[in-house]
Amino acid sequence: MVVDRIFSGIQPTGTPHLGNYLGAIQNWVNLQEECSSVLYSIMDMHSLTMPKEPAVLRQNILDTTAAILACGIDPKKCFLFRQSLVPEHAELAWILGCLTTVPRLLRLPQWKMKHASQNNGGTVGLLTYPVLQAADILLYKSTRVPVGEDQVLHLELAQDIAQHFNKKYGEFFPVPKAILSTTKKIKSLRDPTVKMSKSDPQKLATVNIADSPDEIVLKFRKAVTDFTSEVTYDPAGRPGVSNLVSIHAAVTGLSIKQVVHQSAGLDTAHYKMVVAESVIQKFAPIRNEIKKLQEDKSHLLKVLEDGAEKAKKLATPIYKEIRRLVGFQ
Repeated sequence: MVVDRIFSGIQPTGTPHLGNYLGAIQNWVNLQEECSSVLYSIMDMHSLTMPKEPAVLRQNILDTTAAILACGIDPKKCFLFRQSLVPEHAELAWILGCLTTVPRLLRLPQWKMKHASQNNGGTVGLLTYPVLQAADILLYKSTRVPVGEDQVLHLELAQDIAQHFNKKYGEFFPVPKAILSTTKKIKSLRDPTVKMSKSDPQKLATVNIADSPDEIVLKFRKAVTDFTSEVTYDPAGRPGVSNLVSIHAAVTGLSIKQVVHQSAGLDTAHYKMVVAESVIQKFAPIRNEIKKLQEDKSHLLKVLEDGAEKAKKLATPIYKEIRRLVGFQ
């Protein structure tokens, strides 16, 4: 019998930004209430695809964990764990990598975008991390995966690998399906043609969920819009204002139409402050909880270790059967 199981992960980049929360974490909180088998992983192995100082990575893992817990992820309702504490992820990635061709990986857009930024032309880890993503999902026989638009092709790779494995070794993996986020992709406040990103060199482009009220106000005040003063929603023609409308709708739970209707008569300068205030109100309790959790490092480490223990218990019999199927046992 196939168990309905959800798997998702987040890279430990420190405290998540507004786009991470609205596009993924908020959905995670809802999904843990809807499904009885849910796994969320801090993807520390994936984070090595871009250079990291060990001390920075250690702190980022703790800060990301604190933020996820503060946002409402409950370890009693899901398994929250660090990827590297379950070595079967890497072992399965090797097996699946032996079923995946290099040309297939070279076609993925993340490789095309990111390898140019690495002086050495791109590492093996950067090329093959989508195979590790497939292993992350398939190790638990996951059936559903929450993904953003930019990860759909990676999930399709995981689906192809599952089908290839099943064809070669017999029906074993369920083919995981996507749970697509309904939130519009949150764009940079300084360049609304690109998505909001932690790595954006422009400090005013990205709102972090632990930013102070003053920082949030400043970032929205400086948000790029256009020369038309009214508030409308037209992503192609007015990307800056439309991004503000998307953020306003997402943090208040209103529809795009309701937000635009409510904002009739406001000019964009005043509207920016309305959006900033909505964001401040949304994240004030989360920000306070993050600070509290960051002061208890041992609690954060214990949550991740306990989660890894449960994840390992789930993974061990599945991986044992994979070893038998491929001929290791």
